[in-house]
Amino acid sequence: MAYQIEVCIDNLESLHRAIAGGANRIELCSSLALGGLTPSFGFMQKAAQISPIPVYAMIRPRQGDFIYDQDDVDAMLLDIEATAQAGLQGVVLGVLTPQGTINMTQAELLTKTAHKLGLGTTFHRAIDQCSDVEQALEQIAELGCERILTSGLAPNVDQGVTMLAQMVKQANGRFAIMAGAGLTADNVKSITQQTGVTQVHLSGKSTRNSEMEATSEQVKMGNSSIDDFIIPVTDSNKIAAVSRILSE
Repeated sequence: MAYQIEVCIDNLESLHRAIAGGANRIELCSSLALGGLTPSFGFMQKAAQISPIPVYAMIRPRQGDFIYDQDDVDAMLLDIEATAQAGLQGVVLGVLTPQGTINMTQAELLTKTAHKLGLGTTFHRAIDQCSDVEQALEQIAELGCERILTSGLAPNVDQGVTMLAQMVKQANGRFAIMAGAGLTADNVKSITQQTGVTQVHLSGKSTRNSEMEATSEQVKMGNSSIDDFIIPVTDSNKIAAVSRILSE
């Protein structure tokens, strides 16, 4: 069985670490702490220069829900064009209606634009907020997406195994079901065996200390609860551990 490991990152240091750990594909984001937002054009360009493996850019213009107005969609279309111009291989997106169904008008416009530019498409965890997952899977098949990132409509993959297995069965090889949210070396073997997924997604999150020698603990750049002198990075050892287990 050939497995694929996708690693989500939000900085270039983590890109190097993910590649070193054995990632097969990168999901490029800004602000992973917010669930992942669209990366900058410069970030995309530099990632394209560095990475020997495919890089897919998150197309998500803001935090919060996946209900977007026309301004948001216009920005997403420009970001998809930027992704192609930067030399990346694909995009990650998802759009919903207030009723929890896929907004097919918006989704068709976004995916068709991506495909015309030669980009692959992943439908992200907006699927986990859908009211009718069976209908959503058929719509995603119509859109021509390569894969769906999902936790099985649960807070994490451990709790979503039953749904993940159902989704794999319904997909029936038309597109991949990629399991993500709480996936680690400790549960990846169980998750893949119970569900039949062959693609997994994780951040391998860790942190390192800032290299600042003189700091002011009283000055904050943003949220007061966030330590500006702790840098979130991917742990290559965590990615390597998942890779090692899947290769057994």
